[in-house]
Amino acid sequence: MKTATLTRKEHDATDGRMRCLAPAVAAIFAVLTSGCVQVSAPEEPIVIELNINVQQTVDVNLQEDVENLIENNPELFPE
Repeated sequence: MKTATLTRKEHDATDGRMRCLAPAVAAIFAVLTSGCVQVSAPEEPIVIELNINVQQTVDVNLQEDVENLIENNPELFPE
């Protein structure tokens, strides 16, 4: 009776077939996905309309004693 014998040759994952297959798969993938994205400029110009209204008010309120100080000492606060 014969018994099955295992081969002693070890196969590396990067043997000849795998070295040829990886670039081929990458090339096929590049060809299949090359036409998916298309970028083009619009025919009409882009118009951005900005309506900005900026208003600023400054209110200065002086108390009576400060007003009196300014009136009595005009040299401290020249105009």
